[in-house]
Amino acid sequence: MLKKRIISSVVLICILAATTFIDWLSGLLVTAFIIAGLYEFFTMLKNKGISIYKYFGIAMGAIIPLSIVLRFELTRNWELLFIVLTLLFLILMQFRRRENSGVIVDISTTIFGILYVSWFLSFLIKIRYLPRGISLFTALLIITKLGDIGAYFIGTSFGKTPLIPRISPKKSIEGAFGGLAFSIIGALASKTLLNLSYSHLLFIGFSLGILGQLGDLSESLMKRDCQVKDSGNIFPGMGGFLDLIDSLLFTSPAFYFYMIIISNK
Repeated sequence: MLKKRIISSVVLICILAATTFIDWLSGLLVTAFIIAGLYEFFTMLKNKGISIYKYFGIAMGAIIPLSIVLRFELTRNWELLFIVLTLLFLILMQFRRRENSGVIVDISTTIFGILYVSWFLSFLIKIRYLPRGISLFTALLIITKLGDIGAYFIGTSFGKTPLIPRISPKKSIEGAFGGLAFSIIGALASKTLLNLSYSHLLFIGFSLGILGQLGDLSESLMKRDCQVKDSGNIFPGMGGFLDLIDSLLFTSPAFYFYMIIISNK
């Protein structure tokens, strides 16, 4: 398992390194991950028996990151307007159904998938398109993924106390603290990239460390509900696209807004 994880990680690092320095190419890579993540998310729900509009949800979800890549902005924060319009279309599509049962669940889960996967991860593209975007993009990946690495290695080596066994039996309190410590170390190591004071770095490392693990636990909760171990098997030893990006779903928007706030002071 460890060997497979290392190989998958090396391949992913090479792909990221090849695309990070070109903004639109980096944006398209994130868009591809979003589309793949949406596919896995809606597939899990469909296998659970929820009649979501899978390909409609994927298509609508792909528009959000693509609009950022193309720098299209109908209105300020137009993603929310788009989500409202998507909700309207979903409601109109219900009039073609032969029965009324499950309407609220189907609409809600489709919208949730677009928000959870597409809108949240699209902030990664927004970060890349900020001034000094390469540095910010790289720092976020370092802080978030070091947290994943720390939680895995500390958890497998020293984990004895279950964190929330009903959600993820293998996750431990020791691993959670290890992941948090690694995220803080990652933030401090990113001082040159972020050019911030140590108080800011400690806050970022601590906050993103917690949010990254919440993202991981959130996906584990959904997988437990859908009775699957991994969202997919595209990455040997790591799972699917959703397994790979789960910790970034919460850290990306939080990091984006934090950087916007402190840059405007």
